[in-house]
Amino acid sequence: MNRRAMPRLLTAALLFLTLAGCQQSPAPADEPPLAGATIGGDFTLTDQHGQTKRWADFRGKYAVVYFGYTYCPDICPTDVQRTTQGLKKFAREHPDLRAKVQQIFITIDPERDTPQVVGQFAAAFDPKMVALTGTPEQVQAAADAFKVYHSKGEQEDGGAYLVNHSGITYLFDPAGLPLATLPTDQGASAVAKELAKWVR
Repeated sequence: MNRRAMPRLLTAALLFLTLAGCQQSPAPADEPPLAGATIGGDFTLTDQHGQTKRWADFRGKYAVVYFGYTYCPDICPTDVQRTTQGLKKFAREHPDLRAKVQQIFITIDPERDTPQVVGQFAAAFDPKMVALTGTPEQVQAAADAFKVYHSKGEQEDGGAYLVNHSGITYLFDPAGLPLATLPTDQGASAVAKELAKWVR
Protein backbone atom coordinates (compact mmCIF):
# COMPACT_ATOMS: atom_id res chain seq x y z
CA MET A 1 0.00 0.00 0.00
CA ASN A 2 1.16 3.50 -0.79
CA ARG A 3 2.55 5.05 2.41
CA ARG A 4 1.13 8.42 1.45
CA ALA A 5 -2.38 6.93 1.32
CA MET A 6 -2.21 5.42 4.82
CA PRO A 7 -2.71 8.66 6.81
CA ARG A 8 -5.74 9.46 4.69
CA LEU A 9 -7.20 5.99 5.24
CA LEU A 10 -6.59 6.20 9.01
CA THR A 11 -8.23 9.61 9.16
CA ALA A 12 -11.24 8.34 7.22
CA ALA A 13 -11.54 5.32 9.50
CA LEU A 14 -11.38 7.44 12.64
CA LEU A 15 -13.99 9.83 11.23
CA PHE A 16 -16.31 6.91 10.44
CA LEU A 17 -15.96 5.51 13.96
CA THR A 18 -16.58 8.93 15.49
CA LEU A 19 -19.74 9.46 13.44
CA ALA A 20 -20.94 5.95 14.18
CA GLY A 21 -20.39 6.55 17.87
CA CYS A 22 -22.40 9.77 17.73
CA GLN A 23 -25.28 8.03 16.01
CA GLN A 24 -25.37 5.25 18.59
CA SER A 25 -25.39 7.66 21.58
CA PRO A 26 -28.16 10.25 21.24
CA ALA A 27 -27.90 13.33 23.40
CA PRO A 28 -29.62 12.86 26.77
CA ALA A 29 -32.88 14.71 27.38
CA ASP A 30 -32.79 17.82 29.53
CA GLU A 31 -33.11 17.13 33.22
CA PRO A 32 -36.19 18.73 34.80
CA PRO A 33 -35.30 21.94 36.70
CA LEU A 34 -36.88 20.65 39.91
CA ALA A 35 -35.48 17.12 39.73
CA GLY A 36 -34.60 15.97 43.22
CA ALA A 37 -36.36 18.88 44.96
CA THR A 38 -38.33 18.05 48.10
CA ILE A 39 -41.53 19.73 46.97
CA GLY A 40 -44.90 18.07 47.36
CA GLY A 41 -46.22 15.52 49.78
CA ASP A 42 -49.31 13.88 51.13
CA PHE A 43 -52.27 15.97 52.19
CA THR A 44 -55.90 15.45 53.14
CA LEU A 45 -58.20 18.16 51.78
CA THR A 46 -61.76 18.57 50.53
CA ASP A 47 -62.69 19.29 46.93
CA GLN A 48 -65.49 21.46 45.56
CA HIS A 49 -67.87 18.51 45.69
CA GLY A 50 -67.24 17.80 49.36
CA GLN A 51 -65.10 14.74 48.60
CA THR A 52 -61.89 13.99 50.48
CA LYS A 53 -58.82 14.23 48.28
CA ARG A 54 -55.27 13.15 48.99
CA TRP A 55 -52.11 13.79 47.02
CA ALA A 56 -51.97 10.09 46.17
CA ASP A 57 -55.32 10.39 44.37
CA PHE A 58 -53.59 12.24 41.54
CA ARG A 59 -51.00 9.58 40.80
CA GLY A 60 -50.92 8.55 37.17
CA LYS A 61 -51.39 12.12 35.91
CA TYR A 62 -49.21 15.17 35.55
CA ALA A 63 -50.39 17.65 38.16
CA VAL A 64 -50.35 21.42 37.80
CA VAL A 65 -50.60 22.81 41.34
CA TYR A 66 -51.22 26.39 42.42
CA PHE A 67 -51.81 27.74 45.93
CA GLY A 68 -53.86 30.94 46.16
CA TYR A 69 -57.19 32.27 47.38
CA THR A 70 -60.45 33.24 45.73
CA TYR A 71 -60.66 36.73 47.27
CA CYS A 72 -57.30 37.67 45.78
CA PRO A 73 -57.84 40.90 43.83
CA ASP A 74 -55.42 40.33 40.96
CA ILE A 75 -52.45 37.92 41.08
CA CYS A 76 -54.27 34.65 41.77
CA PRO A 77 -56.97 34.98 39.11
CA THR A 78 -54.36 36.14 36.59
CA ASP A 79 -52.06 33.18 37.30
CA VAL A 80 -54.92 30.68 37.19
CA GLN A 81 -56.31 32.18 33.99
CA ARG A 82 -52.96 32.07 32.22
CA THR A 83 -52.44 28.49 33.35
CA THR A 84 -55.88 27.50 32.08
CA GLN A 85 -55.30 29.26 28.77
CA GLY A 86 -51.91 27.59 28.49
CA LEU A 87 -53.50 24.18 29.07
CA LYS A 88 -56.09 24.89 26.39
CA LYS A 89 -53.37 25.90 23.93
CA PHE A 90 -51.41 22.78 24.87
CA ALA A 91 -54.57 20.71 24.26
CA ARG A 92 -54.99 22.15 20.77
CA GLU A 93 -51.38 21.38 19.90
CA HIS A 94 -51.24 18.00 21.68
CA PRO A 95 -54.83 16.70 21.91
CA ASP A 96 -53.61 13.20 22.79
CA LEU A 97 -51.82 14.46 25.94
CA ARG A 98 -54.26 16.93 27.54
CA ALA A 99 -56.14 14.19 29.41
CA LYS A 100 -52.90 13.31 31.21
CA VAL A 101 -52.75 16.70 32.97
CA GLN A 102 -54.82 17.71 36.01
CA GLN A 103 -55.01 21.35 37.12
CA ILE A 104 -55.32 21.76 40.90
CA PHE A 105 -56.10 24.90 42.90
CA ILE A 106 -55.46 24.81 46.66
CA THR A 107 -56.63 27.68 48.84
CA ILE A 108 -54.48 29.23 51.55
CA ASP A 109 -57.53 31.05 52.95
CA PRO A 110 -59.73 28.27 54.39
CA GLU A 111 -61.64 30.71 56.61
CA ARG A 112 -63.46 32.15 53.61
CA ASP A 113 -62.83 29.57 50.89
CA THR A 114 -65.41 26.86 51.52
CA PRO A 115 -65.83 23.98 49.06
CA GLN A 116 -68.65 25.91 47.39
CA VAL A 117 -66.57 29.07 47.06
CA VAL A 118 -63.50 27.35 45.60
CA GLY A 119 -65.82 25.41 43.30
CA GLN A 120 -67.32 28.60 41.90
CA PHE A 121 -63.84 30.04 41.47
CA ALA A 122 -62.56 27.00 39.58
CA ALA A 123 -65.66 26.72 37.39
CA ALA A 124 -65.13 30.29 36.19
CA PHE A 125 -61.90 29.12 34.54
CA ASP A 126 -62.29 25.42 33.78
CA PRO A 127 -64.86 22.94 35.13
CA LYS A 128 -62.21 20.22 34.95
CA MET A 129 -60.08 21.97 37.55
CA VAL A 130 -59.94 20.40 41.01
CA ALA A 131 -60.32 23.01 43.77
CA LEU A 132 -59.31 22.10 47.31
CA THR A 133 -59.79 23.52 50.79
CA GLY A 134 -59.84 22.16 54.33
CA THR A 135 -59.34 23.08 57.94
CA PRO A 136 -56.62 25.64 58.72
CA GLU A 137 -54.44 22.79 59.99
CA GLN A 138 -54.95 20.72 56.83
CA VAL A 139 -54.22 23.67 54.56
CA GLN A 140 -51.11 24.56 56.54
CA ALA A 141 -49.83 20.99 56.28
CA ALA A 142 -50.32 21.04 52.51
CA ALA A 143 -48.64 24.44 52.19
CA ASP A 144 -45.67 23.19 54.22
CA ALA A 145 -45.34 20.08 52.04
CA PHE A 146 -45.30 22.18 48.89
CA LYS A 147 -42.99 24.86 50.32
CA VAL A 148 -45.63 27.57 49.99
CA TYR A 149 -45.40 30.69 52.14
CA HIS A 150 -48.58 32.49 53.21
CA SER A 151 -49.48 35.07 55.83
CA LYS A 152 -52.81 36.71 56.61
CA GLY A 153 -52.72 40.50 56.35
CA GLU A 154 -54.31 43.03 58.64
CA GLN A 155 -58.09 42.98 58.81
CA GLU A 156 -59.75 46.06 57.43
CA ASP A 157 -63.09 47.66 58.28
CA GLY A 158 -65.86 45.27 57.36
CA GLY A 159 -63.68 42.19 57.95
CA ALA A 160 -61.85 42.20 54.61
CA TYR A 161 -58.21 41.16 54.48
CA LEU A 162 -55.54 40.14 52.01
CA VAL A 163 -53.28 37.09 52.23
CA ASN A 164 -49.63 37.40 51.29
CA HIS A 165 -48.35 34.23 49.67
CA SER A 166 -45.84 32.82 47.21
CA GLY A 167 -47.28 32.54 43.72
CA ILE A 168 -45.69 29.53 42.04
CA THR A 169 -47.36 27.16 39.60
CA TYR A 170 -45.76 23.72 39.94
CA LEU A 171 -45.76 20.85 37.45
CA PHE A 172 -45.43 17.34 38.87
CA ASP A 173 -44.94 14.06 37.03
CA PRO A 174 -47.35 11.08 37.28
CA ALA A 175 -45.36 9.75 40.26
CA GLY A 176 -45.89 13.01 42.16
CA LEU A 177 -42.31 14.23 41.71
CA PRO A 178 -41.65 17.89 40.87
CA LEU A 179 -40.61 18.65 37.30
CA ALA A 180 -40.71 22.40 36.74
CA THR A 181 -42.51 25.65 37.42
CA LEU A 182 -44.82 27.08 34.77
CA PRO A 183 -43.99 30.63 33.59
CA THR A 184 -47.41 32.20 34.12
CA ASP A 185 -45.78 35.63 34.20
CA GLN A 186 -44.90 35.15 30.52
CA GLY A 187 -48.41 34.27 29.38
CA ALA A 188 -50.35 31.28 28.08
CA SER A 189 -48.02 30.49 25.16
CA ALA A 190 -45.05 30.15 27.51
CA VAL A 191 -47.08 27.88 29.78
CA ALA A 192 -48.07 25.66 26.84
CA LYS A 193 -44.47 25.50 25.65
CA GLU A 194 -43.22 24.44 29.09
CA LEU A 195 -45.91 21.76 29.36
CA ALA A 196 -44.86 20.39 25.96
CA LYS A 197 -41.28 19.96 27.23
CA TRP A 198 -42.24 17.55 30.03
CA VAL A 199 -45.65 15.95 29.39
CA ARG A 200 -45.28 12.71 27.48
